[in-house]
Amino acid sequence: MELGNKKILVTGADGFIGSHLVEKLLAEGCAVKAFVQYNSFNSWGWLDSFDKAVLKEVEVVAGDVRDPYGVKSACQGVDMIFHLAALIAIPFSYHSPASYVETNINGTLNILQAARDLGGIRTFVTSTSEVYGTARYVPIDEEHPRQGQSPYSATKIGADHLAESFWRSFGLPVTIVRPFNTYGPRQSARAVIPTIITQLLSGRQEIRLGSLSPTRDFNYVADTCEGFAAIAKSDRSVGEEINIASQAEISIGELARELVAQINPEAEIISNEVERLRPVNSEVERLLGCNAKIRELCGWRPRHTLAEGLRQTIAWFRCPANLARYKSEIYNI
Repeated sequence: MELGNKKILVTGADGFIGSHLVEKLLAEGCAVKAFVQYNSFNSWGWLDSFDKAVLKEVEVVAGDVRDPYGVKSACQGVDMIFHLAALIAIPFSYHSPASYVETNINGTLNILQAARDLGGIRTFVTSTSEVYGTARYVPIDEEHPRQGQSPYSATKIGADHLAESFWRSFGLPVTIVRPFNTYGPRQSARAVIPTIITQLLSGRQEIRLGSLSPTRDFNYVADTCEGFAAIAKSDRSVGEEINIASQAEISIGELARELVAQINPEAEIISNEVERLRPVNSEVERLLGCNAKIRELCGWRPRHTLAEGLRQTIAWFRCPANLARYKSEIYNI
């Protein structure tokens, strides 16, 4: 299936991956409707950083995924829905779990119900590798058991099962897209790579992090968005759960040392035992994804090595206007 000339709704278009996906879909020749979270500042998040000529090509709709009426209105007239809107910060889910249930579970339900009511719109629900919990075997394929090790991951498991139920119960053409750890320009400072980079570029000599031993499977954001597009183009992806993974892992400590070496070799890495560590049973110790399914069904492979992606990410953060958007002195949960 070609994406060109399709009208596509992207929820969470104001966020990190969502804004990059909007750019990718525009490059594919799509008409994009960007659903952003309503706020009184009239902020469109990262879409505000787009060139004005590019932004004119995007239909921006402000609303709230928790509102079924606004969601259904936004879904009118589209051929596909990429549902990315979610609360994603794990530490904040310990503080306010109810807000995660309302946004991640009820918000997904509203999207699925609207897609069903409006004639069965092709829908892509964004999951997360966190639904697997600490790896019981590697590489983690889509059959791996789910384990809710944080309120965040529990709500994403719930959203995934809702999406599966709409496929099995109503025949809604749904795919669950499950990216492993995505990084790159525009990522929130709550994530580890921007946390390290912004501290280093702000001149900090002590880089404060949480646990250094967990491993992660990192995808550069352009590769993640290529994965979304490849999945959407494949008719074989309907009704499936599909990982987007590099199938390579690195520990947080190794990653931090690589970034320190590239930016300021004199800096020291400090693991903060109080502020930044997850509760012991909540820490996901190992994530290494299997990408066999997406390669077979969709022909996708990552194009960027971790070293290449980190270089491009650092270059973006080195721009003073970009770095000024971040508060490296604050621990962002």
